[in-house]
Amino acid sequence: MKQKTFSTLPIKEQALLIGFQEAGNMIGERNVSFEELSALAETAGLETVLKTEIKLRDINPATYIGAGKVKELAELGAEFPDLHLYIFDTELSNAQHKNLEDALQAKIMDRTGLILEIFAQRARTKEGKLQVECAQLSYLLPRLTGLWSHLSRQYAGAGTKGPGETQLELDKRKARARLQRLREELADIRSNRELQRKARQKSRETAVALVGYTNAGKSTLMNALTKADVLVEDKLFATLDPTSRLYKAKNNEQLVFIDTVGFIRHLPHGLVEAFKATLEEAEKADVIVHVADASAPDTIEQIKAVEKVLSEIGADKNPRILALNKKDALSFARYHELKAMYPEAVFISAKEKDNFEALLDLILEKRKAPRPWARLRLPPDRGDLVAKLFARCTVRDLEYKEDAITLEAEIPKDLRAEFFPYREKSQGEQS
Repeated sequence: MKQKTFSTLPIKEQALLIGFQEAGNMIGERNVSFEELSALAETAGLETVLKTEIKLRDINPATYIGAGKVKELAELGAEFPDLHLYIFDTELSNAQHKNLEDALQAKIMDRTGLILEIFAQRARTKEGKLQVECAQLSYLLPRLTGLWSHLSRQYAGAGTKGPGETQLELDKRKARARLQRLREELADIRSNRELQRKARQKSRETAVALVGYTNAGKSTLMNALTKADVLVEDKLFATLDPTSRLYKAKNNEQLVFIDTVGFIRHLPHGLVEAFKATLEEAEKADVIVHVADASAPDTIEQIKAVEKVLSEIGADKNPRILALNKKDALSFARYHELKAMYPEAVFISAKEKDNFEALLDLILEKRKAPRPWARLRLPPDRGDLVAKLFARCTVRDLEYKEDAITLEAEIPKDLRAEFFPYREKSQGEQS
């Protein structure tokens, strides 16, 4: 069966964005969360015709905002006859969703719904589409009744394509059955990924997961390091599907860089659950490189948001490196301010390919489970063994003598029995 995710938005539909001036959203005078919502709307292909910010004293359990604010929004929207979409920079309850749709006679979308919409548009592989559809169904199931009643109204645009033709005519029982099948398929993917990880460990490859806030520059870094062809766009969530590329570091160390989906503040829990198969690449990685946009106005908040998700998926105890990207865009003062806050971070520029050597040295230093070094003395005619070591191991101090070939090698477990007879007696090693 061909995998399909579903979009609820026609291209360039008009939207009114509603932001909230809350402490967690503000950096000085800037509402960075609302700026982010605007960028999300652009990424989704929407035309934002109006933006408005609201200061909330209390949250109305029925409509999130008070009746007076609902009336003001209706009046603002009435100025645009083609406007039928209101996007709120928060997560609305099922009841709030339905009550706002009834009051405004329009399609209502919250921050979670908008993020899911972008994921639906951008998923390319079967795995990515499976994960997105799983998250979509988890989100839509409790809202199906409201969505069905919404479809009965003859609005053009949002909510009248995609789900109306595929998912929304299913009753809740069928939707739950579909969701269960999706979860089973994702469980199979997780099992296959585990086999791939074991194969990497056997072949002595170090897995390096690139994680970070969306648009921090992970894909640019991946491309610069490995000459990969990962999509790079100045848009949020340009990369959804994980990409792996091999990189041979100095001393023949083999690193597998894995580009992962970007994080965002208030990342929907359903997405974290659905993308577990992908996010496990971070949890199981030998080293995590947390790529952060040092030039962003809310760098600190973005770093905290990523660390929160890493903690949720159990990856917060892995060896981790903070790579502060876009150093080429930093002022002298900002560089030293961040340097004081994050003294162990490495400053890089993925765009300019700057300071990569320092980053790679840190990766090699922090990788998990370092393999024991052994001093070997090989027969002078066993060049085949030397070649095997260079193909599989980190080798140093190689010397060809008349009666022997001597070297030191960091030997993986599956090769120790073969090379045990060649160890110099003065050198101990755990088997």
